[in-house]
Amino acid sequence: MLTSGFTSIYNSLCMKARIIALYLPQFHPIPENDEWWGKGFTEWINVAKARPMFRGHLQPRIPSDLGFYDLRLPEVREQQAELAREAGIEGFCYYHYWFGNGRQLLERPFNEVLESGNPDFPFCLCWANHTWSNKTWQRKSSAQRETLLMEQTYPGHDDDVAHFLNVLPAFRDKRYMTIDGRPIFVIYEPFNIPHIKEFLQTWRDLAAEHGLPGIYFIGMTPSTLTFYVDEHFQRHRCMPDLKSSATIYQRILDMGFDAVNSYGKRRGEMLYEGKYWSIIKRKLRLMGIPVGSKNFDYSRTVRHYFAPEDAWENVFPTIIPQWDRTPRMPGADGVYTGVTPEKFEKHIRQAISMIENKQDEHKVIFLKSWNEWGEGNYVEPDQHFGHGLLDAIRNSLKS
Repeated sequence: MLTSGFTSIYNSLCMKARIIALYLPQFHPIPENDEWWGKGFTEWINVAKARPMFRGHLQPRIPSDLGFYDLRLPEVREQQAELAREAGIEGFCYYHYWFGNGRQLLERPFNEVLESGNPDFPFCLCWANHTWSNKTWQRKSSAQRETLLMEQTYPGHDDDVAHFLNVLPAFRDKRYMTIDGRPIFVIYEPFNIPHIKEFLQTWRDLAAEHGLPGIYFIGMTPSTLTFYVDEHFQRHRCMPDLKSSATIYQRILDMGFDAVNSYGKRRGEMLYEGKYWSIIKRKLRLMGIPVGSKNFDYSRTVRHYFAPEDAWENVFPTIIPQWDRTPRMPGADGVYTGVTPEKFEKHIRQAISMIENKQDEHKVIFLKSWNEWGEGNYVEPDQHFGHGLLDAIRNSLKS
């Protein structure tokens, strides 16, 4: 249950679904991005310069209410929270970047939220534990040679302790969201941490030492993978299983996670265009060979987002309002077409039906995302949909 003053506000909504929105803190300049991309770079640069790649392609995406905001401004963060609150979103899950040996990036917006006490809106953290390369915020094509910018490392026990102590003030904040009374901590790439069991146990031990009731660990994973992880957590290539995600989810739980955040994008796309053709097409594109249709009809794709196991008590599915990475990558690969607020609402209702038999605490749905403008998955108001995507969330929760 919520530990903040929002319990009464969200009590009736939580009976239907607890929607947690992933939040990108990238929209402010940092010295590293200045060095890599040019002075003053934020992803608004990519968003504003995007151009249509085919007839009817909606680009560029232009924000309305909040404009091309800077997350260093507290009034912007207040406005975001108010919009989310009005839509019935329970809280923001801020991406948190810890690269090892104390190295962080993009930490300022969340640190200011934590230190100031504002906005008075629930939150939790997702450790976005992935390496940054020249493809992270901007790339010219799928075949572009990858250059390392910031490597994600896992130094071991001492760094795990330092990492815990860094986020401990957040865990203690009255706004921090919980499940089963424990603060939520999401890990973006659970299969990438070589000592994942030790990491989780270290943090649980430290939580007990510092008077916390524990930590509720959630591991993110696609519901369909082209590899499997054996009992020793080693990867092996395999054909994706589109009938069941049980093996994938169970492996996350076997690592020691309390729950799984499932992501059905690859599953939906494979079922849309055929598993084998989808795999071949992706490999050819990575080789720089353009082939096949590059677009996906939104309704037909998200119809297959949810695996049967998303109904498990400890699996939390993901909803997606739209998808278009052309601001980051000038090509039409993977653009979702035919998006409307009404179709998004239908997608949300399907997700709610997957979780309706779970305990209220576990009726969790992750929204990808609140503000990933460079990937075209955002619900913030823009000049095309207005508040339509936020209205879709509110309507789904109230009806």
